[in-house]
Amino acid sequence: MTRIQIPRGTQDIMPGTVELWHYVEAKARELCRRFNYQEIRTPLFESTELFQRGVGETTDIVEKEMYSVANPRSTDALTLRPEGTAGVVRSYVENKLYGSPNQPTKLYYLGPMFRHERPQAGRYRQFVQFGAEAIGSSDPAIDAEVIGLAIRLYQELGLTGLSVELNSVGTLEDRARHREHLLAHLNGVRTQLCEDCQSRIDRNPLRVLDCKNEKCKSLTQDAPSILDYLSEESAAHFEAVKGYLTALDIPFHVNPRLVRGLDYYTLTAFEIKMAEIGAVETLCGGGRYNGLVAELGGDDMPGIGFALSIERLLLALEKQGVQLPVSGGIDCFVVVQTSEAKKAAFVLVDQLRQAGIAAELDYLDRKMKAQLKQADRLSARFTAIIGESELANGTVVLKEMATGEQQEIKRESLVSELNAKLHHTNQN
Repeated sequence: MTRIQIPRGTQDIMPGTVELWHYVEAKARELCRRFNYQEIRTPLFESTELFQRGVGETTDIVEKEMYSVANPRSTDALTLRPEGTAGVVRSYVENKLYGSPNQPTKLYYLGPMFRHERPQAGRYRQFVQFGAEAIGSSDPAIDAEVIGLAIRLYQELGLTGLSVELNSVGTLEDRARHREHLLAHLNGVRTQLCEDCQSRIDRNPLRVLDCKNEKCKSLTQDAPSILDYLSEESAAHFEAVKGYLTALDIPFHVNPRLVRGLDYYTLTAFEIKMAEIGAVETLCGGGRYNGLVAELGGDDMPGIGFALSIERLLLALEKQGVQLPVSGGIDCFVVVQTSEAKKAAFVLVDQLRQAGIAAELDYLDRKMKAQLKQADRLSARFTAIIGESELANGTVVLKEMATGEQQEIKRESLVSELNAKLHHTNQN
């Protein structure tokens, strides 16, 4: 019979590795607590129209990468979420979060996203994103706060050599002024551009600057910069963002070609990069989306956010040799010397677990020596041995695995004795 294998572009996260995920996720949640961002959980699938309107019909995500299915009970198609912002903004509007007295609304999410793209290092078809959104403020200081939240996560996990690339893509009015001059340049090299870029010229010419094709990059190297067409207000906003980042000692590089791949961005756009992570060097991306709330049926509220891949973050940590302080193992393995002691050991393990102590016992009827080897494989800090005499006396032999020291104690005292030893060991 043919063995069923995991779908291409997905991964099993196994014991021994999943603990790294737990650590990173806990760090992200704790950091959001300090920044006063609250968690929101949206559905794994949404109306396809949400992403068509929110992300943009001319984006690669909508055109090529979404997993969509027809809804058998309506004419509305459904799509596994390819990114988090559109769903968060939909929820913000639908649940009237703009009416809360705690403004701006500051949210974060952590969960799987789905894109049908070519798998490569750090990139999967099912991947986990951590993202943050601040909705309701146009203050450039909150742009810097959002960028700071992302960069602080990387820094606190131990990554170094990071760079922030920064740009302003302006407002719709700024882009309209820029468009005429950009089109003149692009039409001059249209036939030499890749097929995708030729299509983008008529629909969304700014996105031609986002093309990863080296020939297209060269042909558009001297294209007019959006920064030269910003209004006075947009330029002032951009200068203020740079000023706040400088105040936070967050180094940045202005990249006029940085436009990001989603249609909802306005004004501030940014990416956080680290050199050479497999085929991908961008760790994080984000920016302002001041028209998105209105596009999805709400009032015209400004917003800014970012998203980052947990897979790519872990790959970056591995590349830099960062060892996360993840501890494994259990606190106590209860060793049984006779079959008669099994039930007493079983009850004892349950008592330890109820007291918050990680405990295990043998379920394969192994000899005592094999049980001690299993305790060692599980990195048990202590073993509690119950033999014939211990069963009769109501005692256990408690052994500290690191030192070999052991003592016989009353069975009812094991929980308190073990808690005291674990507390003492943790303090040291």
